[in-house]
Amino acid sequence: MIRSQFWFTSCAAILLLSCGHPPEHYVLPDQVTDFSALYQANCSGCHGENGRNGAARPLDDPLYLALIGRERLREVVANGVPHTTMPPFSQNAGGTLTEQQISVLADEMQKRWAQKFVDTTLPPYAAKLGDVTQGEAAFRKYCASCHGEDGNGSVGRSGGSAIDAAYLALVSDQSLRTTVIAGRSDQGIPNWRSYVPDRAMSSQEISDVVAWLAAHRTFPGNREKRGTTAQ
Repeated sequence: MIRSQFWFTSCAAILLLSCGHPPEHYVLPDQVTDFSALYQANCSGCHGENGRNGAARPLDDPLYLALIGRERLREVVANGVPHTTMPPFSQNAGGTLTEQQISVLADEMQKRWAQKFVDTTLPPYAAKLGDVTQGEAAFRKYCASCHGEDGNGSVGRSGGSAIDAAYLALVSDQSLRTTVIAGRSDQGIPNWRSYVPDRAMSSQEISDVVAWLAAHRTFPGNREKRGTTAQ
């Protein structure tokens, strides 16, 4: 009798607990399509909350988003950047995200953070490396005020070393080009139009500066994939 009464009481308690409280619906990781959830889980650790103030490039920068475009942005998210810290996120490339999830990330970044950017002088996103000698001259003209004429970021300069071996080992040539063009809006680093007042860098000067910077790379890892798509 006592055992039966205990069974009845337990069942009643279970029914009361479940009444009006439907079980939570578990969503499989590859079925998540909410941008905020996807960004938080996959991007915020490097690019910061809301696309800003992370160790990596800010993603809420309209200039950067106009420069890279939706399709290239999607390619970077999907395939990562070889020989850098940017990993591939596509399941086809060894990551965890579906094609739909990658599209959600790329589309929503453009939708939320890009603005209509009309500038016919915007340099091309990608280009071949330029001339190292000309790059040295261009660096001194446009970049020395922050990084010093030799690029080492001497004392009293507002910028650090642009030719630090550890830094160059972590970035691709395309990433260097992107930084020269778009700067870093979260760190107050100017873009290609602002290094010298009223004198924007030409696309050739940008390519030359990138060649000069890349020539200082002592770690061979990135040399195999020069010109590869990056941030």
